[in-house]
Amino acid sequence: MARKKETDPAPDSQDADVSAATTTGEKLADEVAPGVDAPGSNASGAAIATGAGKSGRRSQKVGIVSSDKMQKTVVVRVDRLVRHQKYRRYVWRTSKFMAHDDKGATVGDKVRIVETRPLSTRKRWRVVEIVQKAAK
Repeated sequence: MARKKETDPAPDSQDADVSAATTTGEKLADEVAPGVDAPGSNASGAAIATGAGKSGRRSQKVGIVSSDKMQKTVVVRVDRLVRHQKYRRYVWRTSKFMAHDDKGATVGDKVRIVETRPLSTRKRWRVVEIVQKAAK
């Protein structure tokens, strides 16, 4: 047995009142808090991850400068302690990052680097501060 769909071809006055109230409510909400339900957000009010209005902090790491032979670029060695998945022992892992250096860091200095836009093919970090100078 097929059921018939009930459709109302002409909207009644109650539907017109609801749409008018919705429109005025949207205008009032836009005046109070502009941009909350803008195209860049979803129905819950949370912003959609787009290039504009990114939230979050840039990643920071502390490491030791292992090479300063380039102009305004240093190689920073970042050591971290991770637990081995199979043997459950702690193992040192090392990562090397190329970072833009305006501070004048030399080999052996402990520096803080921060994530940034790509500056070259392999350079995506920037030296923010020299935490500790190398002993001479």
